[in-house]
Amino acid sequence: MSDYKVLHTSTDEFGDLFVLDDGHFRVLSFGDNDEQSKMDKTEPHVPQHTYVQAMLTVLMAKQPKSVMILGLGGGALVHALRHYDAAIKITAVEIREQVIHAAKRFFQLPTGKKLTLVHQDANHFIKAGDFKKTDILFVDIYSEKGVDPQLLSAEFILYCHQALKSEGILVLNCWKEHRNNSALLSHLQQHFSHVEACLTGGGNWVVFATNQSQGLAAMGSKANQQALSQAIGVNVARVLTRFEPWK
Repeated sequence: MSDYKVLHTSTDEFGDLFVLDDGHFRVLSFGDNDEQSKMDKTEPHVPQHTYVQAMLTVLMAKQPKSVMILGLGGGALVHALRHYDAAIKITAVEIREQVIHAAKRFFQLPTGKKLTLVHQDANHFIKAGDFKKTDILFVDIYSEKGVDPQLLSAEFILYCHQALKSEGILVLNCWKEHRNNSALLSHLQQHFSHVEACLTGGGNWVVFATNQSQGLAAMGSKANQQALSQAIGVNVARVLTRFEPWK
C-alpha cells in the first residue's frame, strides 16, 4: 500500500478508518495491509475484489426487485447493483457511522430514493425484522479482525432466512477457513434446501443458500455468465471456477 496517499483518517469505538488514494484507485482500510473496499475512480461501478464479483454472480439466479446488504464498506455492492439495474430497491445496514460518511464523501456512493441507508448493528436490525422481506440478502460484515463470529451462529442464519422471500437467496461472504465449519453448514441446511459455495482467488469463501426449486443451476450456464460479465464489467466465469454444492 506504499504508493497510496492517505486522504482521510478517523477513529471510532471500533477502531481506525483510512481512505487511501494512488491516483487511480481509492481504498477503504481499517488497518495495515487491509483493504475493506477498493474503487476504480473512472469506473466506480466495476467491483475490484473477487469476493464482491463472486457475490454478484447471484444475479444469474435471481432478478431482484429488492436487496438487503449487511455491511456497507465503501459501497462496492451498491455501486454494482445500481449500475446493473437502477430500479432495484437497496437497503444497506452499517454499524459504523464513519463508514457511511466515508462511502458518501470518498466513494461516490450512488444515493437516491432507491437506496435506504441504516446506521445500526446488523444483528439488531435483522433480529428486529422491521422491514419488508427481500429477494437477495448480502452479508458482508468484516472488521480488521475478520468475520464477525455472530454471523456464523444458528440464530443469525435463522433471522437471515426469515428476512428473505420464499424464493429468496442468502449470499454470505466468509473466509476460506470456514470451508471446514460444519456447524455453519448445518445451520444453513436447517433452513435452505440448496447450499452452494465458491472459493475466490482472494481467499474468500462465498456461500449461496436458497429454497428456490431450481436451486442455483442458472449460475452454471455459460450464456448467463457471459451476459452478466458484460453487465457488471468483470469475467464472472473466472470467479466461479470452483462453484459447487457445499457438503
